[in-house]
Amino acid sequence: MESYTRKRRRPALSCLECRRRKIKCDRNQPCAHCVSSRSQCTFKIFQNDPVPIQEPQQVSQQVSSGAWTSVSSPTAYAPTLLSQPPVTNADVYADPRRSTYAGRYATPSASTASTAVDAHHETPDTSSGHQSQSQKRIQDVQDTQATLQDLLQRLQALESSASSPKQRPSEASQGVLERQPGIQDSQVILKKTRVISWSGWIGQTKELEPLYVCYITASGQDGGDSSSSRDPELQSLYGQIGDLLQKYKTIARNTKMGRPSRNLSCSKFDFEPPSREIADAMVTLYFRSFESTYRILHVPSFRNEYQRYWDDPGDVSMGLRLQILLVIAIGSSLHEHGDTDVEFRNKVHQWVYAAQTWLTGPLEKDRLNIVGLQVHCLTLLARQVFSIGSDLVWMSMGSLIHRAMQTGLHRDPKHLPPMCLLQAELRRRLWTTILEMVVQMSLDAAMPPRISFDEFDTEPPSNINDDEVDASTTTLQSQPKSSFTSTSLQLLLFDSLPTRLRIVQLINGLNSELSYMDVLALSSEITNACRAWSEFFTDNEDAGVGPFHRNIFDYLVRRFLIPLHCTFASRARSNPLFYNSLKMSLETALVIVSPEPDEAFSRLERIGGGMFREGIRCAVTIISLELIAQTEAQRLDGTLHRNTQHREILKQALKARIELSLARIRQGETNIKTHMFLSMILAQAKAIEQNGRCDLEIARSARDSLEFCYGLLQEQVASISWQRPNDLGLTPQSLDIGQGEFEMDFDIDFFMRDGEFNW
Repeated sequence: MESYTRKRRRPALSCLECRRRKIKCDRNQPCAHCVSSRSQCTFKIFQNDPVPIQEPQQVSQQVSSGAWTSVSSPTAYAPTLLSQPPVTNADVYADPRRSTYAGRYATPSASTASTAVDAHHETPDTSSGHQSQSQKRIQDVQDTQATLQDLLQRLQALESSASSPKQRPSEASQGVLERQPGIQDSQVILKKTRVISWSGWIGQTKELEPLYVCYITASGQDGGDSSSSRDPELQSLYGQIGDLLQKYKTIARNTKMGRPSRNLSCSKFDFEPPSREIADAMVTLYFRSFESTYRILHVPSFRNEYQRYWDDPGDVSMGLRLQILLVIAIGSSLHEHGDTDVEFRNKVHQWVYAAQTWLTGPLEKDRLNIVGLQVHCLTLLARQVFSIGSDLVWMSMGSLIHRAMQTGLHRDPKHLPPMCLLQAELRRRLWTTILEMVVQMSLDAAMPPRISFDEFDTEPPSNINDDEVDASTTTLQSQPKSSFTSTSLQLLLFDSLPTRLRIVQLINGLNSELSYMDVLALSSEITNACRAWSEFFTDNEDAGVGPFHRNIFDYLVRRFLIPLHCTFASRARSNPLFYNSLKMSLETALVIVSPEPDEAFSRLERIGGGMFREGIRCAVTIISLELIAQTEAQRLDGTLHRNTQHREILKQALKARIELSLARIRQGETNIKTHMFLSMILAQAKAIEQNGRCDLEIARSARDSLEFCYGLLQEQVASISWQRPNDLGLTPQSLDIGQGEFEMDFDIDFFMRDGEFNW
């Protein structure tokens, strides 16, 4: 019978005859094909028992004794042929029901052993054939042994090189590849019963420690343990700062009592609009600026309702009335009339409070529709433009999302009952606007966005102008993406929305993990998006794209880079591998605080809150930290007076922000912390340059800033015409139960938090 010496990768399950004929065997004994052809039905098993490989010095012992010895090296799991018994004719038997896998992975059974013994009684010719085959098998084993010894030596060399300290990545490079939580315990700060923004912990860096010491000493929070008790001049300055802070706190509380939300007797709101001429100008400003980015309204439809309102104000519903008044109010933020007429500014705030009251009242059918959602979007936008509870809009955003999803905006109109094309486009525009607001407000509030792309299937709006669609339109052709329309800016923002949403989920997610490779990838996507819209604006400059559009678009997209790189930028000074994050953060901050000259955008900077202030606040903080760190580093290197260009750029940026803070106070803001602490930063840098006393210069600058700003606040209080709190029998202290003495925790929150306007 033919001897099979070829090694198979898997055991054969068919009989020899079926394998020869290349037909399928049913594995019975005898099988159906052998019965029909009257052939002998026999089966054969090839044994390939896997044995753990041994070290080179143990291989010869294994061959001679057949012993099994395990090793700790990873190479112990490599397959080997050293311990496999020689294959003989005894492996051919006629029991197909015996498991072939058992013969492959187990030692030879007793039946196999007895068959091997019977082989010694065969004929001399057969016995000599077996001896020749065994000798060949032994020779194969010896050849394999030499090959395995060479492989083992090479594997051991690789293992030793992998474990060598010279080949291991350094601790610095490991930080680039490792993943870390998006929110770390040291970055969670509570202020006034709520978690403050992602960047709040930056204000506690060592660069700002002198400012921290100045504040806690002046406010009496150091327990009298400060070294200033031994310096009469410092002690006197800290006493003056503490008195000024207390006076500021009192006047700020009195000013806030004039708000409609705290005036308990203000049950009616003044809904009288300005003159038709002024109102028309403000409406035009709104559609030219904000509506181009946040598509909320259909311009021709609004114009019809707007005309009907002026023809008969009592003939429109409360929802449409609020919609029209909010458009006028938001447009007034860019109109000179809004800066000069204090009474009108007070009226604008009443409209915003009235809209918020209407939305939070008992839910009626006129609120759960497209008009109600439009009023909700306009209210949130107005609250941020006029800084009315702007740091709490994330909570109101949750209500807007729920109402929008309850109305079905998260489903594309093609999945809903038939509707006109105008309604379908309005629903797509509104949903895209809501998504943009969600990602912006979640970034500012350091909270998760509560929405993902898996929870909606609404398609982006069509790239069309508003006059191309109305209630009677039956067919709609979207223009190419390169063509500029009234929806182009919204579509450009939507292109980068997945990346920005991913950034917010990573930096604000509770269980998210962020690696430096993720940061670089996301940063590259944001940079590419900015380049794409810059090229688009350049190609369509004649179509109506102005400086306001470029500034606000650049601000809304680029500001995501600062929180993305923030964690790694703070480690760049000790680990140069993260220098790119420091460079990217600083460049972005300088771009944000240095917008393209435009009067409308400058007005928005002077009064804006929420997302229109938070990005600037973070950018100013990055610049402040860089100025102090750069000045101190050059002092230590001895190059302080050799290269001052970079520091001068940073100083000019901070001085411009100080002037802006004064303009905001003159517009009615009660926050003087921006002016105070930026003045302290410049004083600290000056003291380092002149090798003077930082603590003394910082205290002097704080006192001078508080004295100047306190005088401005007194002028603003005199211009407020709302009912005073004493007329209601209330005092400022009665409505501030549970608040601290100064109610200002020292962190980055000092720079722009809690700044609200009170006209």
